[in-house]
Amino acid sequence: MAALSTLILLLCAAKDVMPSSPHWKPTWPSYRVPVILPQSTLNLDKPQFDAEARLEVVSPCGPACHKSSPLPTYEEVKNYLSYETLYANGSLTETEVGIYILSNSGDGSQGRSRTKRQIYGYDSRFSIFGKDFLLNYPFSTSVKLSTGCTGTLVAEKHVLTAAHCIHDGKSYVKGAQKLRVGFLKPKHKDGSKGSNITNSAMPEKMKFQWIRVKRTHVPKGWIKGNANDIGMDYDYALLELKKPHKRKFMKIGVSPPARHLPGGRIHFSGYDNDRPGNLVYRFCDVKDETYDLLYQQCDAQPGASGSGVYVRMWKRQNHKWERKIIGIFSGHQWVDMNGTPQDFNVAVRITPLKYAQICYWIKGNYLDCREG
Repeated sequence: MAALSTLILLLCAAKDVMPSSPHWKPTWPSYRVPVILPQSTLNLDKPQFDAEARLEVVSPCGPACHKSSPLPTYEEVKNYLSYETLYANGSLTETEVGIYILSNSGDGSQGRSRTKRQIYGYDSRFSIFGKDFLLNYPFSTSVKLSTGCTGTLVAEKHVLTAAHCIHDGKSYVKGAQKLRVGFLKPKHKDGSKGSNITNSAMPEKMKFQWIRVKRTHVPKGWIKGNANDIGMDYDYALLELKKPHKRKFMKIGVSPPARHLPGGRIHFSGYDNDRPGNLVYRFCDVKDETYDLLYQQCDAQPGASGSGVYVRMWKRQNHKWERKIIGIFSGHQWVDMNGTPQDFNVAVRITPLKYAQICYWIKGNYLDCREG
């Protein structure tokens, strides 16, 4: 079997990524998306749910470290993309996958300690107040996990988040079996459903309405790895709710190269733990990237982990602007660069392989996952 380097070259083939005129718009490229299908499923022993939830992942392996790491083989990637599924009744399965390239698919933590602060200079975060913002797209797609992290609505019953919010790499965290997802809603003192009269000077108080999670998918790349090697590359998970949430959701998309992002900038909203009950929005420039990770210095605090990183670009096929999730905010990295300490906040990129996997988890049919 050929090494993954050949596979990556195939998967990175994209069209419509470069400007063709002075009036060029940042356009979603068309990717050659692979197919990832389950091969076999094995029942595992019920987990103990004994790990403490960590709201961030710390790793000393920075951009240069990741770029110098050898590419995994095809068999290794199949192993990393195999996954565990945790059900609400506590049962657990492991599914092995196969990866296929269809010829007709042209459309295609060790290291020094530091404070838990992830703010760079002036704090550029914005707390979002008022139901006119919180309950409207795109802010309404951000939800809170009962383990303390953030997630993003990506389908009628599905939430994308970080794997470390559910599993510490060795064991499932406490509360993962009875995991819930919280949706911000107005809090009315009289118990009524709402009123047309609002006091613009006083932000309306909000509360969380919770929905139980039916099942959770976590890739084996996270479970078998750790934040110091390949683990952070696979720090993502998908939650399926027990009932539809009835809100507009944000689609996932393959992450374009940073140089093709509008202004080289990303956006995300999360429930940072230093602002309890607030949804916090931020945007910033991408500083560096690897095939699997985006490095940036967006101001963030623990609790924002699992937030969907998104951009807005032109969708040529539909002749409209469209926001898509291109990554999942993972956490902090403290890097020693030529003897000089430097820190980054890191997001996991949705690569063509990860897109194929997450899309299949959502839709259950690879034919619906051919365009990234």
